Amino acid sequence: MGFRENFASITQPNQSLAPFTHLRIGGPAEFLVTPRNRKDLAEVVAACMKDNIPMRVLGVGTNLLVRDEGVPGVVVRLTAEEFALIRVESKTIKAGGGATLYSLVSASARAGLAGFEILVGITATVGGALRFNAGDKSGEIADYLTRVEVIDKLGKIVVRERGDIH
Repeated sequence: MGFRENFASITQPNQSLAPFTHLRIGGPAEFLVTPRNRKDLAEVVAACMKDNIPMRVLGVGTNLLVRDEGVPGVVVRLTAEEFALIRVESKTIKAGGGATLYSLVSASARAGLAGFEILVGITATVGGALRFNAGDKSGEIADYLTRVEVIDKLGKIVVRERGDIH
């Protein structure tokens, strides 16, 4: 069985990416995958790595141009509730990679926590902001990161501490 059959319940073949980009233009993803939870995501990552299928993650689609010919392989959207959760615990915020920076900044302000105001006006997901170290001249998101959960090439969820992240 192929990728499409193995992940039929979370995969849309040849799905236009235009509705998911800021400029509303662009061609289709060969496979648009919307995992329901971390287990689904881990299985998709492992399958892509095992079968050498290109994989990309699509956040809010800002600063993104998708070519009209489309995107080969898998495009993942982290829209399920588990990926968008933001939880404040004392002076710590836990946020999913699919949560928006707007939600993160709002949650930190409501909790009386400072620092994330450097992210005001940046349209991105937490995952995208971490990947590209979003910020401005007064600071970057990495300044406030203590640990991150990632999925390795085997589909295992791994916790990386601040010092392990480059």
